[in-house]
Amino acid sequence: MSQTVQADLVRASALGDELDKPEAEALAALMGSRTLNDGETLVRESGPERTLFVLVAGQLAVSNTRDGTEQVAYMMNKGECAGARSFVDAMPRRTTLRAVGPATVYTLAPDRFETLIATHPRIVYKVMRAMFRITHANLLRMNQETQQLTDYVTRTHGRY
Repeated sequence: MSQTVQADLVRASALGDELDKPEAEALAALMGSRTLNDGETLVRESGPERTLFVLVAGQLAVSNTRDGTEQVAYMMNKGECAGARSFVDAMPRRTTLRAVGPATVYTLAPDRFETLIATHPRIVYKVMRAMFRITHANLLRMNQETQQLTDYVTRTHGRY
């Protein structure tokens, strides 16, 4: 089911941190909306979709398949974004996104976003800065988790 993209929800997301109201309205006009039911898959790992997703309601489980079993690595919450890497570099998806309860995501296709380059270059700049911050925050979180695991193994000498 599709619904109107609300500029205020775009501004309230990690993607819209720097956007003023007119900029958010211009970006929202290019975005789509998708409502998911509990357990519904938004995208699958290794999929070719390049769409950027902004979660505006509900939660999404971010998972990978390991040894044939899907393992949840992270729970996305309202305002978070997913798919920045595929959006920018056109590489296959590295994770599966699945709704946990009802969820709504706003979608942004790269070709639609690129139309802003000629008409609204400041919006493109601000969104790309936001995507860099999102990617950097994810990397920092992963590094912290790796360090915590290393500290645990080192302190307990591998006993668990």
